[in-house]
Amino acid sequence: MATETTTEVGPDELARQLIDKGVLSSDWLPAFKAVPRDRFVPDAIWPGRAGMNRQDDRVLRSESPEMWWRAVYTDAPITTQWDDGTYSGPGKGRTPSSSSSMPTMVFSMLNALSVEPGNRVLEIGTGTGWNAALLSHRLGDQNVVTVEIDTTLAGEARTRLYAADFAPQVIVGDGGLGYGKGSPYDRIIATASVGNIPSQWIGQVHPDAIIVAPWGPVYGGEAVARLVVDEGGVASGQFISSSAFMRIRQQRKDLPLTEQFLDSAKWPLDAVRSKTNLSPDDVGDWICMFAIGVQVPDLFCRVTQGEDDSYRLWLFDTGVTSWASADYVKGRAEFEVAQAGPRKLWEELEGAYWWWHQQGRPGFDRFGLTTRGGPDFKVWLDDPASPVPVRKAG
Repeated sequence: MATETTTEVGPDELARQLIDKGVLSSDWLPAFKAVPRDRFVPDAIWPGRAGMNRQDDRVLRSESPEMWWRAVYTDAPITTQWDDGTYSGPGKGRTPSSSSSMPTMVFSMLNALSVEPGNRVLEIGTGTGWNAALLSHRLGDQNVVTVEIDTTLAGEARTRLYAADFAPQVIVGDGGLGYGKGSPYDRIIATASVGNIPSQWIGQVHPDAIIVAPWGPVYGGEAVARLVVDEGGVASGQFISSSAFMRIRQQRKDLPLTEQFLDSAKWPLDAVRSKTNLSPDDVGDWICMFAIGVQVPDLFCRVTQGEDDSYRLWLFDTGVTSWASADYVKGRAEFEVAQAGPRKLWEELEGAYWWWHQQGRPGFDRFGLTTRGGPDFKVWLDDPASPVPVRKAG
């Protein structure tokens, strides 16, 4: 591969960066060296940017090998599939549906998994196969089971794994159901996010097993949870870092259309108008969205862009009962609000925001999750005995 680029970009430089960041530990360095990322990235990719859900246009290895190589060995995510495989480019599709995760995130999550020799690991979301290969090198491929719902992705990953002399069990199936035939497991790691930890995962592990999975509410914001399962089947633990993964297909957000809330012939005559000193721009940070979403679990938002960096933040509820809007205009200290329906969604958002502010604007690492699986969960702050308040619908 050295003939493809005249730069120093490559696995050695990426390893140095990851070591300097403290995410590539000595335990995982041999696997990183033995399992090059470039062997697990397809020819067609859409390079991403660290910390952002944005993709550049398609890059083909056959046409732009140096650009492709640079993307592979940049510490950033790479989109590898759009729209469940129905779009292949050029340009970009509508919704990214598979990726090669940012290496910092890959090794942060592998570190959190705290694997030990002989551990059996279930991976949810095979993707390109790189994560499964890293686990196989560390634990032996006989101890790795990986589940992928997309038949094409599973087949391509299996081919890459075999070419690299790894043969973990690659299952085509619903990752939300885990894989009971291979249970019990000592560790579960998910490379797609969830809003509910599936009860099947908890039921397929030993007591004291560790589950590492990205979790987030409907509204937005997401973090990686590290949960330990007790003998009673309760999984509990803290969030360890911010994340932005694609949702597991079985839990994708199927949100109502804006048109279901708004009658253009009446808007905004049926709305109550007011003003607020809380800027819509102050409630858009990822951690802030997380704190709001945990407290108002049926809230979701959309944004309509205006001129000169202005925009309208729309709030809706999944029950299609109410809506609200707040207009951001740069430089103003007061902002126009409209609310309609039996609920005052902007006021609910404001209440959730100010609760978070009064707690000292805690980061993800102060929050935790306790769950028996499915909708039976609570998010807490600092201690499981201190649940985050949840604002019930209505």
